[in-house]
Amino acid sequence: MPKSSLDTLSEKERSTRMGLVRGKDTKPEMRVRRLVHSMGYRYRLHAKDLPGKPDLVFRKRKKAIFVHGCYWHRHKGCPRCRLPKSPETKAFWKDKLLGNARRDKENQKKLKAMGWEFLVIWECETEKPEELADNIRAFLD
Repeated sequence: MPKSSLDTLSEKERSTRMGLVRGKDTKPEMRVRRLVHSMGYRYRLHAKDLPGKPDLVFRKRKKAIFVHGCYWHRHKGCPRCRLPKSPETKAFWKDKLLGNARRDKENQKKLKAMGWEFLVIWECETEKPEELADNIRAFLD
């Protein structure tokens, strides 16, 4: 990916910063995990044998929860779901991020075909714990 003239970081600094982006144990995921545990539910984490490696897995119920970042997984209508402005990198990021969303849909189809139900919780939804608790309870009960 070429360095953008709008980027204030060097290629090495940008690479280091992007390397810090985590796929597990993110702040939104930890909020959901604490909330679900406080509600009395017990779960397993990141089941490698299920499509998409759901963040929280409730095997006896055959239900799974994904906690998605609004930017990385393309939460439609969310202000966090934006593309970079740099013309040099816009095409790269558009392809990458839309690819993430396509992969999510494929994994969700596979889960359904296996008889599993799933709930997607968006990063922005984790900031409203009362509403989130209601949604989780409705999903799990």
